[in-house]
Amino acid sequence: MCRNIKTLFNFDPPATEDEIHASSLQFVRKLSGFNKPSHANAEAFNLAVEEVSDAARRLLFSLHTQAPARDRGIEAEKARERSRARFAS
Repeated sequence: MCRNIKTLFNFDPPATEDEIHASSLQFVRKLSGFNKPSHANAEAFNLAVEEVSDAARRLLFSLHTQAPARDRGIEAEKARERSRARFAS
């Protein structure tokens, strides 16, 4: 799966529209193999991003959990620590 697609569910504060769009864009890029589509494919590419964003938004708003919401700052620090450990020389 794409390394750049982040978990968006169960965070405080909730995922923003920009985060949902960014993850959708990354997903469509991965599926299509295009970082930036040609002019001929731009309309189909942009429509796919919009549709994936809509589906992701519906999913995020329909999910429920009993677990407490995760703190973005704490999770970001954990990710930085994993990266430091992974790439330490």
